[in-house]
Amino acid sequence: MSASPHIDPIVRRFIEDAGNASQSLGAGRVIGQIYAFLYFSREPRCLADMQAVLGISKGGASMSVRQLEQWGAARRVWVHGDRKDYYEANDWFGKIIKSMLTEAVGTKLGALQRSLDAAEKELQDIEGNGELTFVRDRVGRLRQFQSKAAKVWRNPVLQRLLK
Repeated sequence: MSASPHIDPIVRRFIEDAGNASQSLGAGRVIGQIYAFLYFSREPRCLADMQAVLGISKGGASMSVRQLEQWGAARRVWVHGDRKDYYEANDWFGKIIKSMLTEAVGTKLGALQRSLDAAEKELQDIEGNGELTFVRDRVGRLRQFQSKAAKVWRNPVLQRLLK
C-alpha cells in the first residue's frame, strides 16, 4: 500500500493550494497538504506515504496528523495484515471547520475576554491621568469589538452552518 512519489498534477495543485490556505489561516502548511493528500487518496495512507509524496519528515507528518485527528479532519483506520497506523480524510466539512474555528476563534475570544476583564479591573483601581484615560478608551474599544465578535460567534445561523 506504499505510495509512489508520483501523483496526478491536478491533485498536486490541490495539495499545494491546501497547504497555502492552511498556512494563511495559521494552521501550518503541512496540515493542509496532508489533509488534501488524504482527501484525494482512494486508500488509507500511512506516515511513510505522506513522507514520500509530500517530502516531509516523519515527525512533521505525525504531528500534523494528530492535529487533523483532533479537529476530526482525519481518522485512524485499521488495515488488515499491517501494524502501521493508516489514516483517511473525513469529508464532513462543517464538523472540521467548526472544530478548527472553535479552537482558533472560540479560544482566542475567551482569552481576550479574560485579558480585558483583568485590564478593566486593574484600571478601575488606578487614578487616571492623561495616559490612563487613553488606555481606558482603548480597552473600551477592544471590549466593544470583543462583544461584537462574541455575538457573531454565538449567532445561531453560524452555529447551524457549522453543524
